[in-house]
Amino acid sequence: MVITLIGYRGCGKSSIAPRLARRLEWTWIDSDRVIEERAACSIRQIFEAEGEVGFRRRESEILAELLQQDHLVLASGGGAILAEENRVRMKVAGPVVWLHASNEALAKRLSRDGSAGENRPSLTGRPIAEEVAEVMAVREPLYRECATLIVDSEREWPEQVARRIARQINTQAGYRFPSAAGDGGDR
Repeated sequence: MVITLIGYRGCGKSSIAPRLARRLEWTWIDSDRVIEERAACSIRQIFEAEGEVGFRRRESEILAELLQQDHLVLASGGGAILAEENRVRMKVAGPVVWLHASNEALAKRLSRDGSAGENRPSLTGRPIAEEVAEVMAVREPLYRECATLIVDSEREWPEQVARRIARQINTQAGYRFPSAAGDGGDR
């Protein structure tokens, strides 16, 4: 089984995935990092050389491979849900968790992250708040359709969100994970 974390960049996928994996005694992978490692360049450079179409092709190939693993928490790229084949594969592999945050919170987080602009291309060429709103207008229905579970990632620390995800997956699907109940220590 694979637990796939989806959501717009800045929602916390890369922060929550290792915490959730540790809690479950699983491994975790960030699909964007795998793409960059295999391409030996940043996502921004892939976009510049191959366009979004080339990047999305690479992304779908990597996801198809990663979703075959077992006992994996997968932090997917924010746009991975754009391809129907990816959404189907994610749902077949296991629970899909949408880490939801408001557009305002996402824009604020992205504005504070100086490295995001260096490594990730602008998708619209607009200021970050406008870009988030525009892109989310397209992606939100796809996140919603793909998600087994929707979790607010805006108001809690990553460890708290990881604990809540493990508990909710236990409750909803009857899975039993080793450390799902948690012991406190939320920060």
